[in-house]
Amino acid sequence: MFTGIIEKTGVIEEVLSNGSNKTFLVSSPLFSELKVDQSLSHDGVCLTIEELKDGLHQVTAISETLLKTNLGNWQKGSIINLERCMQLNGRLDGHFVQGHVDTTATCIDIVNKEGSWEYNFRFPEKFAKLIIEKGSITVNGISLTIFNITPSTFTVAIVPYTYEHTNMSRLNKDGLVNIEFDMIGKYVNRIQGLQ
Repeated sequence: MFTGIIEKTGVIEEVLSNGSNKTFLVSSPLFSELKVDQSLSHDGVCLTIEELKDGLHQVTAISETLLKTNLGNWQKGSIINLERCMQLNGRLDGHFVQGHVDTTATCIDIVNKEGSWEYNFRFPEKFAKLIIEKGSITVNGISLTIFNITPSTFTVAIVPYTYEHTNMSRLNKDGLVNIEFDMIGKYVNRIQGLQ
């Protein structure tokens, strides 16, 4: 479980293919604080640390993960957002994030607001029932508030701190991001659908 508050960014140093899986070697300032078997959010995707060696941590994404996320696009030099799992003895600054990406979204517009940035995304319309105006969403692991929603688009505002300390500053128009919809909203929608 995560909060969507990014701690550091990491760099993909190597990508290895193993059958239908992909293994990633990642460098980051978190290296000395990581341990094998730990869950770590990578651009919003919860992956298990398999090995720690020479300043790099190793994780593997299976075909299901590659199908539903943007991890298949990662290559050497890609910058990714990292967050360690939530601790229960502190404040919850973002929202409840599982690290289970629901789908990807495409950036269709970026507006510089002279002090902040607005990113507009298009996502599969079948997920429209999972978003609400001013609700929470996770974009590449970042807990954000959504607005200007339509059945297939939404907008988020990025403040300077988030812009500088995550990979949002590197996102271009037509870029693909990982999306996790609010867990509570998903459960409520499921319960209503069963009535």
